[in-house]
Amino acid sequence: MPESLIKPPEPVRIDPIRAGLRSRCPNCGKGALFTGFLKVIPICPVCGFDRMTIETGDGPATFIMQIAGFLVGFSALYVEIAFSPPMWLHFIVWIPLVAALSLGLMRPGKGLMMALQFRNQRDQP
Repeated sequence: MPESLIKPPEPVRIDPIRAGLRSRCPNCGKGALFTGFLKVIPICPVCGFDRMTIETGDGPATFIMQIAGFLVGFSALYVEIAFSPPMWLHFIVWIPLVAALSLGLMRPGKGLMMALQFRNQRDQP
């Protein structure tokens, strides 16, 4: 069979958003995105994509604080109006909850921001 008739394999299209939320490489969807808690692996071990071209800065932390603050703030307000618990109970419940929400959402949030930036850079000429 002549070489000109052989089609190259179609590139695998992955959803960078889903890959970012799963803390995977937005280019291939397979390589790990982080080493440690939030330190980005500079080059994907699977596809060789240079992730240093993606810089999110403090964007993920800003959005995560707003989301956690909204959820905990309005929940605390509802509990205060509905049940009027003592103030010490608010401190015991809401401070650890906002810390846990912030830390729990930080990795998927940073992965999502990196994936969005990757997708926008890829779509530009």
